[in-house]
Amino acid sequence: MSNVIYIKTMRGDIMAQSKLQASGYHSRLQTNILRLFGWAASWVGTCALMKFGPEFLWNKSSVFTLLAIGMNVCVGVGLILAHKKYIAKLDELQRKIYLNALAITVGVILIVVVPYSVMEKYDVISFHAGIPHLLVLMSLTFCLSLAYGSWRYR
Repeated sequence: MSNVIYIKTMRGDIMAQSKLQASGYHSRLQTNILRLFGWAASWVGTCALMKFGPEFLWNKSSVFTLLAIGMNVCVGVGLILAHKKYIAKLDELQRKIYLNALAITVGVILIVVVPYSVMEKYDVISFHAGIPHLLVLMSLTFCLSLAYGSWRYR
């Protein structure tokens, strides 16, 4: 099957147009998603290196620990820039849904963080109020907000 379609113009001319142009947006979006995934996976890898390296790989050497922290920060900056580029390449509706999900996530975290820390300080909760709990809450809030926004504008 040919990758060329023929379009009749207003003047009656026949013009060849590549089918790949119609899917250009989707291929750019897929490329940006893969780029973002690569940066996210790299950042998770450097987080693991930063956490487990001092204990298991380099016997708590400060130099290697600082290098791992520096690498994590650099890869984190790359992840932020890749995320910014991903958002910029979305179409208007997808960008609106995505930014609404981010706004809801930030709002929920801001509302939950202060009472959560106060409850821990005054022993209202019996467990340590840690960052992992907030990361789980952020992830769930973002995913649910994104799913709701996508469903709402389908």
